[in-house]
Amino acid sequence: MKEDITTTDLLSTSSIVLFDGVCNLCVGSVQFIIKRDSKRIFRFAALQSDTGKQLLATFEIDASQLTSFYCIRQGTCLQQSDAALYIAQQLDGYWWILGALRWVPRKLRDALYNAVGSQRYRLFGKRAACLVPDNDVLDRFIQD
Repeated sequence: MKEDITTTDLLSTSSIVLFDGVCNLCVGSVQFIIKRDSKRIFRFAALQSDTGKQLLATFEIDASQLTSFYCIRQGTCLQQSDAALYIAQQLDGYWWILGALRWVPRKLRDALYNAVGSQRYRLFGKRAACLVPDNDVLDRFIQD
């Protein structure tokens, strides 16, 4: 069922993770987040979806570039290691400790992030189609 919600509404009411829906590493990361997000802070949309493309366009990011995942919160778009560290800090357990890595220069963090990201299909594989969420978490995914 398509949600009747505008991009403006999404930006002001949600923390949204945009991910490559065919990347096994990215899908695994989404599943990891869901299991550790008991406060249900995050919602999700595939970069390939119309919603994902619209949200990226809001921040003037080329939607055809699937080289990062993003976290949109409070009207800002975090990318690469900034997005990963912000998400980790919000999760249950001791994942907040990873926030200490923010002291590592962003250029260095993003270089490591990009090294893994550029090889993610080769290392982790690629799906034939985007992730289809289970019914118990379907409400956390923004449907087109």
